[in-house]
Amino acid sequence: MCMKILHFLKFWPVKLLLSLSSCLLLLGCDSQDTGSIHTKSIVYCSEGSPETFNPQLITSGTTIDATSKQLYDRLITFKTDDNSIIPSLAKSWHVTRDGKKITFYLRKDVAFHHTDYFTPTRHLNADDVVFSFNRILDENHPFHQVSGGKYPFFQTVKFTELVESIEKINDYTVRFILKRPDSSFLTNLATDFAIILSAEYGEQLIKSHHKTLIDTQPIGSGPYKLKEFRSGSFIRFYRHENYWRHPVEIEQLVYDITPINTGRLTKLLAKECDVISYPIAHQKIIEHPELTLDSVTSYNVGYLGFNVKKPPLDNLLVRKAIAHAINFQAIIDIIYGDKAQLAKSLLPENSWAYTNKASSQEYSRQLAKSLLEVAGYQQGFELDLWAMPIQRAYNPNALKMAKLIQEDLAHIGIKVNIISYEWNTFLRRLALGQHDAVLLGWSADHPDPDNFFTPLLSCEATLTGGNRSFWCNKEYDDLLSKALATTNINQRKKYYAKALTIIDKEIPLIPIAHSKRYQARFKNIQGQILQPFGGIDFSHINKISQQQEGDN
Repeated sequence: MCMKILHFLKFWPVKLLLSLSSCLLLLGCDSQDTGSIHTKSIVYCSEGSPETFNPQLITSGTTIDATSKQLYDRLITFKTDDNSIIPSLAKSWHVTRDGKKITFYLRKDVAFHHTDYFTPTRHLNADDVVFSFNRILDENHPFHQVSGGKYPFFQTVKFTELVESIEKINDYTVRFILKRPDSSFLTNLATDFAIILSAEYGEQLIKSHHKTLIDTQPIGSGPYKLKEFRSGSFIRFYRHENYWRHPVEIEQLVYDITPINTGRLTKLLAKECDVISYPIAHQKIIEHPELTLDSVTSYNVGYLGFNVKKPPLDNLLVRKAIAHAINFQAIIDIIYGDKAQLAKSLLPENSWAYTNKASSQEYSRQLAKSLLEVAGYQQGFELDLWAMPIQRAYNPNALKMAKLIQEDLAHIGIKVNIISYEWNTFLRRLALGQHDAVLLGWSADHPDPDNFFTPLLSCEATLTGGNRSFWCNKEYDDLLSKALATTNINQRKKYYAKALTIIDKEIPLIPIAHSKRYQARFKNIQGQILQPFGGIDFSHINKISQQQEGDN
């Protein structure tokens, strides 16, 4: 069929030819009938390219959305409706009374991906679990330094300081030995970062001297396997025929990488995409008879972060002046509308550790000017404000937000230069601390409040690049350690309340908004894609035909 289509293409107008050829490239046009492919494929228009295909190595949402729940599984996972921890690759587990030994009992029917570049000879077992976590823990592991040797999530939660060892008890039993009890250990193992790799694939790459391929040509046990990737253009996944949970309905899942939000909406309306990320024009989507708008209440925060290592932002009075000079309510109204609420603290109000005792920064230009004068900057100064180039739930339009802040700060004599880069370059330069201030955000990986406090503002996170403020406060870190050392919820609340007070006093960042995450899709795409924590999930998705939709 494809050869017949290509035969007729030479008679078509160039514009139509380019459009159709792009569509065929995305869907994959081999010897299959394109009509059949369309009914068994889903095209997801995403906002950016992944930086890697291994979520152990990165914490960005674009990477997590494209990799974790599509390619891999974890020992345990979260139940969607109540956020409780449930079995995954481990069918059960046991925690000793002192909290220092956690034993996982593995399933015996989990197959790894069979691809053009790897043919597994066995199912997942304890060797794979030990291999995956020792890569992070052991500096002498053959893959520890591959791809840079940094594991941001695990470094920020001090994984290596917590885990003493991992023992293989038998082929399907693994035990973690901890140096101390930690109330967030299981929730950390259920996140999108705690994936299980194939040790057998690792052995193959060592023999062929191509170890870096473990992160660029991935092998996992998840519902989809990687077929093709063109950075900035598309990712093509094929279904995992032997997926252990259930049969995967969709044969082909394509990520059409479209950074511009208007471009994604245009492709959706033209039926070039089945689902799009971070949609605009919500009312237009709601009114469209074939479309539906999905949303999920996420644990997230959009913020303005200050690089406290850069003068004059190393001066607390300057940071306070900026906080008072910005009309954050106007930002909420213009950028988010009714899709977010003004942040009163780092934690969203639905967190069990939330407290409303933190004082909100009063919007007052007069107060801001007086603070600058006391700080010795009555004549003002120049400031580079970095704005993320992609749309996220916590900040749907960082460039527009930056312009609003630029206008506000001009009134107190601060000249703002708005800076942006391609997403991967943006993140790399941020981690190096090249910015003055940045508009960014965070989506929690699990419901434990530590997932806000530690990755964003701990001293350890300054080393991994997660702490974009490069702010380090020993008292703050001590409070986090004490909170993790107890399972008493009331005691943990007290520690976190004190931590919020320190943030409010020191202002390493200013929380701006807590928002919902949205996506738009055609109604014939059935199943839940959006998740309250971490990345999206296409494992339970089905695409029904127009005839089936009409019958329903």
